[in-house]
Amino acid sequence: MKVLKLISKIICGIIIFVFVAVTALYIIGAVANDISAKAVLNEIKEIPLPEQTEIIDEISVAGKLTGNGNGVQCFGAIWIKSDLPLWQLEAYYSAYRESEFDFIVKEQPTQEISVIEHGSYAFKREKPNAACYMVYSWGSGDDGLGYFDLRGH
Repeated sequence: MKVLKLISKIICGIIIFVFVAVTALYIIGAVANDISAKAVLNEIKEIPLPEQTEIIDEISVAGKLTGNGNGVQCFGAIWIKSDLPLWQLEAYYSAYRESEFDFIVKEQPTQEISVIEHGSYAFKREKPNAACYMVYSWGSGDDGLGYFDLRGH
């Protein structure tokens, strides 16, 4: 009888340990992807702003943002107001572009971010009375523990 109770306690302990370990993996995966998204944003912010331009707001997001299937995307963006036209801003940021997913510039007349397919995301600050643009980049959270992020499934 004592042996049966001991085996029961050991099995219960193993089940609790496995549950806690798996839960921790999923939490760590989500945190790792949030850190990756913040790194995408910081990469944009490291680029000096063009003249006559200032940052209004910024955002970083990780999750299933575009496409189908499993996978996590990381998104970082700054919302800027500028006296420069879109073509000049595009030319400025294209000098820093390493891939087609880096430092994309588009007009951003509202707070709502339309380039993200899944979910509703917006800048928090109110739009000033000026021409506004968004400079954004995409990254992947599918490395290391990022696979354990439930937002990508």
